[in-house]
Amino acid sequence: MRILGIDPGIAIVGFGFIDKQGNKVTPVQYGCIQTEAHTPEEERLMHVYEAMVQLIDKYKPDAVAFEKLFFNRNVTTAMSVSQARGVLVLAAAQKGLPIAEYTPMQVKQAIVGYGKAEKRQVQEMTRMFLKLQAIPKPDDVADALSVAICHAHSYTLNSKINEVLRS
Repeated sequence: MRILGIDPGIAIVGFGFIDKQGNKVTPVQYGCIQTEAHTPEEERLMHVYEAMVQLIDKYKPDAVAFEKLFFNRNVTTAMSVSQARGVLVLAAAQKGLPIAEYTPMQVKQAIVGYGKAEKRQVQEMTRMFLKLQAIPKPDDVADALSVAICHAHSYTLNSKINEVLRS
């Protein structure tokens, strides 16, 4: 199973493709989509959408996992990021991909085993899970990979629960 993890943003969209085989997760490709500041927002959104469609077409994920948005201060930023998330969801939905969402606390719980873990702990565990030499930069990329790993763990658990319920 190939999973695409996404950390949505308007300036930087982190993405990470991983393959899950049994209990093993392996990185396939990861990076970020960046847009230029001071560019009209509609152009930035179009760039994010088109870049994501190209990535989906190239790496052909079976599922997409997003980090749920959480804002408590800047409403302007929240609106821009929400719009970027919308075009990212649209790109995945148009390809018929199942979409999952995880809160930062769920991701931390899945990666570190503690829902209030620090960002650095999550990044280091993500690096270790994927046997990477270094923590991917910028942080948005590491976050996207951790969301993909979270989905890999959650998908396995949910599949087993559904199997038991069907029996």
